[in-house]
Amino acid sequence: MRRALISWTIGFALLIVAFVATLAILNGTIYSAHGFVENYLNALNRHDAATARELPGVGAPSDAATDLLTDGALGTITSIHLLHDTGNTAGSHTVTFSYRLGATRQSTSFSVAQTSSFLGLFTRWTFTKSPLATVSVEVLHDTRFRANGLDVTATHTKTGTASYMVFTPGLYTFDHKSTYLVASPVGVPITEPGSVTPVQVNVQANARFVKDVRSELDKYLTSCATQKVLLPTACPFGKSFDNRVVSTPAWAMKTYPKIAIVPDANTGKWLVPNTNAVAHLKVRVQSLFDGTVSTFNKDVPFPISYRITIGPDNHLTITSLYG
Repeated sequence: MRRALISWTIGFALLIVAFVATLAILNGTIYSAHGFVENYLNALNRHDAATARELPGVGAPSDAATDLLTDGALGTITSIHLLHDTGNTAGSHTVTFSYRLGATRQSTSFSVAQTSSFLGLFTRWTFTKSPLATVSVEVLHDTRFRANGLDVTATHTKTGTASYMVFTPGLYTFDHKSTYLVASPVGVPITEPGSVTPVQVNVQANARFVKDVRSELDKYLTSCATQKVLLPTACPFGKSFDNRVVSTPAWAMKTYPKIAIVPDANTGKWLVPNTNAVAHLKVRVQSLFDGTVSTFNKDVPFPISYRITIGPDNHLTITSLYG
């Protein structure tokens, strides 16, 4: 009986030792300061924005735009490695991790502090400085942009920019891609919590926009040339004479305009800047002075300029700036 009691005592003691050792290991790894930060970084790595946002201290101001704190806006962070876990005063730690953003290795230091314990056994932590940062996005000539492929519509302020909270670290690519517009990608690595990074998305007309406008204008000018009058209705070209016209005017397009599309001063509107085209007119004219009849068979140059609005369903409204 005594021997059994001793065995039970030894076994219980070993169990206690194992429990304490396990507790020490867990508090030194998973429940450590660097374990807490690593949990955050792993959430970013697997594009789990919800888990990252739920960690203590990952807070955004109530008036901040959180459109980019989503799975779809997260970039790729890989090769996460602990560099330092330095204890400071009053239970605070500075934890530094290295990682890879795209082809570049970077590092970030996080400030965390110990809070209450779970069941009095496992240490809990919080970020004392939120690991979020701000990007200040200026979208030129449109209100839409993409962040890592996520479509966003900016609400511009008086400064012409819109600010968004983002997770750090992260590699964010800003661009625009729609039916008629495009902006070259701008890659921005954001590694410093609390930082403010300016980004400019320069939206321009794409090749399809130019092609479709050229096609519409060419059809329109060709249609104008079918009108057998000196001054075709709602058309940019025409010809008047002081003498009497004695035959039916015959128009033909000779040179169609070269089309370029540039941003208008008003966001969302576009311009075909002033350019020239040439129509050809053939008509017989009788002189009011001596009655002689001659044939006018000449080119008639004319300028064009248009304002274009992209409407719902990408409908193009093209308005002449002449006449």
